[in-house]
Amino acid sequence: MILEYMVGLLLTFVVLLVVYAIRILREYERGVVFLLGRFQSVKGPGLVIIIPFLQTVEKVDLRTVVMDVPSQDVISRDNVSVKVNAVVYFRVIDPQKAIINVEHYGEAVSQLAQTTLRSILGKHELDEMLAERDKLNQDIQDILDKTSDSWGIKISNVEIKHVDLDESMVRAIARQAEAERSRRAKVIHAMGEFEASKQLTEAADELSKNPNAMTLRYLQTLIDIAGEKNSTIVFPLPVDLISSVLKQFNAANK
Repeated sequence: MILEYMVGLLLTFVVLLVVYAIRILREYERGVVFLLGRFQSVKGPGLVIIIPFLQTVEKVDLRTVVMDVPSQDVISRDNVSVKVNAVVYFRVIDPQKAIINVEHYGEAVSQLAQTTLRSILGKHELDEMLAERDKLNQDIQDILDKTSDSWGIKISNVEIKHVDLDESMVRAIARQAEAERSRRAKVIHAMGEFEASKQLTEAADELSKNPNAMTLRYLQTLIDIAGEKNSTIVFPLPVDLISSVLKQFNAANK
């Protein structure tokens, strides 16, 4: 009876050892193997066998991680307080470094992204934050990627999601945009007036070279006014037209 009990315990122990020794890693997983606490190798994917009590294994996921950066209070270079949040895409490219060189690499990337976001955006004015997001995204990505390289982490992309302003600043920006549109409208109107004055001056010069052309223009103006069906039309006669008529009258009387 005792022998059977011992055999049962032995078989149970062997089964547990086999279960502990056999690890199956998926295609996107790698196992960092340590022998008596020292790094030995990186294994996987597939079937991995380790020596119980002598070897341990740490799993590392190689898929791209999408991490939200919590909203950060940022004071821009022109002393405007805003709240900014972002999203960071990263993945592990060196499982050995990700396990040995940093504790909890995901948390490390999160903290680094938060501090870098505040540092980079604090060097820019509000207008740059709103209009040059692509450049700011690239600057933040370059700094994160350079720092996390020693952790075996590759920063794939960084995107600023929202730049939130308080209500007073939103109203101020709206007034500024309205003033800018008004300024542009006035500039365009002034340019139109300037171009029109140049065209009118050239037309007057051409008409002054030929008195008959001026007379025809005068008669055309009379026709245009008559077409408006006004009850009374008072229009001065040009001196050139009267002079021409008087000359013809004097020539007939001689």
